[in-house]
Parts: sequence; C-alpha cells; structure tokens
Amino acid sequence: MPSIPKSTAIAAVVATALSAGLLVATSSTASADEVRVHDIQGTTRLSPLAGKEVTDVRGVVTGVRDHGSKGFWIQDPKSDDDPATSEGIFVYTGSAALAVKTGDAVRVSGTVAEYVPGGAASGNQSLTQLTKPQVTVESSGNALPAPVTLDASSVPAAYTPKGDPAKDGSVNGLTLRPRSYALDLYESLEGMNVRVGSSRVVGATDAYNELWVTVKPKEHPVRRGGTLYGSYTAQNTGRLQIQQLAPVTEHPFPEANVGDTLSGTSEGPLDFNQFGGYTLAARELGTVKDGGLAREKTRKQRSGELAVATYNVENLDPTDPQKKFDALAGAVVTNLASPDVLALEEIQDDNGAKNDGTVAADRTVKKFTDAIAAAGGPRYEWRSVDPENNKDGGEPGGNIRQVFLFNPKRVSFTDRAPGDATTATGVTKAHGKAALTHSPGRIAPADSAWADSRKPLAGEFTFRGRTVFVIANHFASKGGDEGLTSQHQPPARSSEAKRLRQAQAVNSFVKDLRKVQKNADVVALGDINDFEFSATAKALEDGGALSSAVKSLPRAERYSYVYQGNSQVLDQILTSPGVGSLDDLSYDSVHINAEFADQNSDHDPQVLRFKP
Repeated sequence: MPSIPKSTAIAAVVATALSAGLLVATSSTASADEVRVHDIQGTTRLSPLAGKEVTDVRGVVTGVRDHGSKGFWIQDPKSDDDPATSEGIFVYTGSAALAVKTGDAVRVSGTVAEYVPGGAASGNQSLTQLTKPQVTVESSGNALPAPVTLDASSVPAAYTPKGDPAKDGSVNGLTLRPRSYALDLYESLEGMNVRVGSSRVVGATDAYNELWVTVKPKEHPVRRGGTLYGSYTAQNTGRLQIQQLAPVTEHPFPEANVGDTLSGTSEGPLDFNQFGGYTLAARELGTVKDGGLAREKTRKQRSGELAVATYNVENLDPTDPQKKFDALAGAVVTNLASPDVLALEEIQDDNGAKNDGTVAADRTVKKFTDAIAAAGGPRYEWRSVDPENNKDGGEPGGNIRQVFLFNPKRVSFTDRAPGDATTATGVTKAHGKAALTHSPGRIAPADSAWADSRKPLAGEFTFRGRTVFVIANHFASKGGDEGLTSQHQPPARSSEAKRLRQAQAVNSFVKDLRKVQKNADVVALGDINDFEFSATAKALEDGGALSSAVKSLPRAERYSYVYQGNSQVLDQILTSPGVGSLDDLSYDSVHINAEFADQNSDHDPQVLRFKP
C-alpha cells in the first residue's frame, strides 16, 4: 500500500490528538492473529465481536465527518474473499476533535458496538462501529481503496429476504446474500468506499441537505422523473440517499428537483442512518443538471362540471409569512384553476402552535381566502367545526382541522343545525332524499378510532339543483411505522390499524347515506395517509360504497407525495357509484410540491371534476 513518511505538519496534528486522548504513539506491528475489519463486520448484520474490545484494527481513512454524528470511516485495503463481509467501518468519536484526515493509514483500538439509529423501538437495522477509540496514524497521503460501483447491474432486483420467523421476522441473524438481495448488498458494503455515476434524482433536496437518486433508471419510472412505489413489494432497490461530508457552510449542498441528474461521480463511505437507511456520505459530490421540471396546471372545470379538490396546506396559521399564504393561494388559482369546493387539511387555529386553549381558526381562513381573492381567485366562503383543544393530534396547541372552501357563485352550502366538536352528524331523509342531521358536522367524533386524530368533516352542497355530500378527511399519520430498511422484513406497519378503523367508520357513514338514497353523490377526500393498494383503501371501498379515483390514472401517474425517493399516494379522492364510474370522471393529481426542493407544502393537491 503506497505511503509517505509523516511530515512535520502531520506530527503537529498527531500531537494535538495525543493531547485529546484519541491517538496513541506506538510503533507495534500487527500480529498473526490480528483482528481485521471484516472480522468485526462478520457475515450477518450483527458483529460477532459486538461488545468486545479490539486492538490495532488497520485501515485507510476514507471519509471524515465533523458534524452531526462525528467520526471517520476506515477501510482495510486487504479484503478477504467473502462478498458478505464488509471491509469498512465507522469509528465514532463523539464530541472529541477529529485528528485524522482522508488518506491516513491508521490503527484503531476500541470497543465494537451495534448502534441502532432511532433506538431499538424504531425497528431499524444497526450500524456496526468502533467506539471509545484510540487511534494511531502511521502515514498519510495514501491512495484510497477503489470504490465499489453501485449501478443497475450490481444491485439485485430483489429487495430483501424475509425475516426469520423465530426472531420476530428479523433479518439480523441471516447470512448476507449480496448477490441476491439489495439490502444484503448494501449491508455487505456498510462503511466501504462506494460510488455512483450520473444518476436521476428521485427525491428532491430537503431541509436536511440530502437528496435521493436511483441507480436503476428503468425501475418503475414515472413520466416526470420519479420512481413509483406501487405495492409493498415494489420498494425500488436502486434508490439511494446522498449526503455530503463537507459542511454546508463551506460547500453548499446543491438544490435538486425530481427528474434532475446528479451528474458525474459521487463517491464516499456507505453510511446507515435513521432517516433513509443506507446513505452515500459523499466525499466527492457530483453536480446537478437541471431536468426542467415544471409545476403542473390542471384544466378549468366546464360549466356543467363540479370541481372538488383536496389540499394539505401543512400547518397553516396566521403567524406564517405572508409569502406562504400568497404562494398557496396562487397555486389554488393558477394550478388548481379555482375549484368549486376545496377541502383543506392542516389548518391551524388563530395563533398556531401557541398552546393557550385557542381553537378558532377564523383568522387563519380569512387570511387565506383574502390571499386567494388577491391572486385573482373567487371570494371563497368556508365552513368548518372547531375541534376540542389538543384532542385532534398534530402539533401541540395548533389544533389542526379540515375546512371547506366553496365558491358561492358556483355552489351553495346547506347549513343544517351545524355541529360542534363532540356532536356526531348522522343521516336522515328530507323530501325523499338523504340529508345530514348536522351540516357541517363531524363523523362519529366519540369513536375511539379518532382519538388524538382529526375527525372527518361532512358537508352538504348543492350544485345545479343536485345535492353532493363531501367528507373531508385527515387520517392518522404513519408515525411509528418501521421503514423499508427495517430489521423486520416485512416491516411492521403499526399505524395501519388505526387508519383501518377510521376507514371503516367513513365507509359505514357512506353506506348509511346510500341506504337512504342509493344514488347519492358522495365524495370522500383528503389526506388519507395511506396508499391506494393498502388495507385502508380497501376498507374505504368495501362493498362498493366508494371507489378511489386515483385508480382512473395510469399507474405511473398515481402519486401525491415523495418519501425517501418513492413517489406514492397519500392523498385521495373517492366517489360513490352515484357520482359515476371512474371512466366518467376527470381526475388530476396536480404535481406542484412533492417533487420540488422549493415547496409550499409537502403534498400535491388532487382535483376531481364530474357532472352530478
């Protein structure tokens, strides 16, 4: 392995590290039974030496991180012949100063540990690392081990093996099969120097200075550049998170949208973290080539069409900058073509997250509707039901709720004994047709399915003499679910149980409407927080009460959200048979946020046009 003698400057660095207790001055040579990195990593996800102290583990420094989880990676340039064992490992130094640099040949003594990002309850896999290190720098300026290239030919098509039933479905104890499974390949490269060539961006730059690419350009592509998550077994093996090692204060992280290209070579150690799993910690980062992605604009509804839309406006409250209100309002007018009825999710109360018992949201909604009118849109009226304080989940003190906006020049709202936070609306018969007992009203607010969650808002509208029932929803979040890179395969989706009960409650209510009036026009919409193929969606559609309109789109266009490089459905509009078949509807998932680094919300709004 090429090396150069330590210079005076290197000696100064070593002296600093000696004083910090990170380096030990010694000239001992490795023994015949020395521990190598691949001995520590082993052939499974857990080190056979976990909890043990090791001495003089040799490697070349391939990357240094002096922010966040501080430490550095080393890689043994002398690999074994087992593809299941990684030759790289992270050395965690904590808050101590880092006294090594890329290209140093070092010996490290320390304790082998399995660190689980997010804690054991997260279900995440662990990161094998060396802790409490003492480091000896033997030389500097060494060539780095050649990177392993991740591309369409090297990453397997299958995502993961099934977990061991005897170990609660964990894959931790299974011998890695890197030629068979993508997650096994990534684990076998944990801590090693890897590279990707020019790759399409499938997850935009976020607030944490990271983006997602795919090394498999033909894997479930969508027209606008993303990668479609179309089933629980279509995890998309080519997705990879990219971060950079250099502090953003010195080297700003590039802003990229979905469909852009991270051009050239990105190279560095393969890390594992809580938010996304396997991550290329780029020592060398490619440049972003603009793909020209434009925000979509839906068409205007025709005179005989009713346009109903849903939009999650992400914790909107009066303390937000005016520019957020203006941007959201401009999107309603320009990109959504001023729908006749707009169901909003995540409208906060009049002082936002200030936790003082305020529940009214009149100021929030007025500021938003004023901004819409100023942008050239209609003078919307609104209806809602204030929640009980801190009973509907979301940000403490924010009291998020759903709100109906409607254009009174196109549609009218039927006010009938408006309900309150705890009063359930029901179904009655008026003039031989279905009607709500409370409009607006909440569906089954006392049902435990809605504990600490947003209760559905039901309203009765009239368009061209025809009654249309609209139910605005914001189901329980996926918080607590295990990620796709979980040690449990398949991952546990614990939050789904609550959404399933919520879906059953809404489905039951729609069935009640249809018992009174079989051809009732019912639209259930909102942030369902679940996929169109999920058990939640199936429960909403049970018995043919509702149909998910997103299924009228080609598969490659079914998404409203981008999460960890997967384009997926969370926001939905469902319709009763009275509205017509999916072939009779005009549905649009209007992509204006989720694919962009510059977002007004993290959700894309949805629009449905039909003739009642």
